[in-house]
Amino acid sequence: MKVINEQIEIDGIDKKILRALMQDARTPILSIARDIGISGAAVHQRLRKLEEAQLIVGSKFVINPKVLGYKTMAFIGVYLDKAMRNPDAVKALNEIPEVMESHYTTGNWSLLIKILCKDNEHLMDILNHKIQTIKGVSRTETFISLNQQIDRQIKV
Repeated sequence: MKVINEQIEIDGIDKKILRALMQDARTPILSIARDIGISGAAVHQRLRKLEEAQLIVGSKFVINPKVLGYKTMAFIGVYLDKAMRNPDAVKALNEIPEVMESHYTTGNWSLLIKILCKDNEHLMDILNHKIQTIKGVSRTETFISLNQQIDRQIKV
């Protein structure tokens, strides 16, 4: 790994380690080391350096929301009456467990949020009783996702 102009450049070994862990984060380090032809300690050192450089920012288990009954995913464009209301609106949205992501955007909306609900009735309830009651929210525009067709990370 090299740092050039505050940007990290990773070598082929780092890429092989990252690809293996991105495919399955539970892959044993020694298995990765054997496949690459280096020691387990070397893999650990490289991973520690990549974490310190903030290229790796965590690891997590991915929960399948459908198994828990969350079958409706929607994207909601939120219009605020004033841009200065953004921090308070985001704080209020953060209190709604169904809100998975919030993005400050250019264009017509002030915010674009991703929400997971059990069904359309649940979505309507969240919209009417939680999101649209936030101070400063003037209106919303909702897009229901019928099917997520691509889900990936940046290629290394």
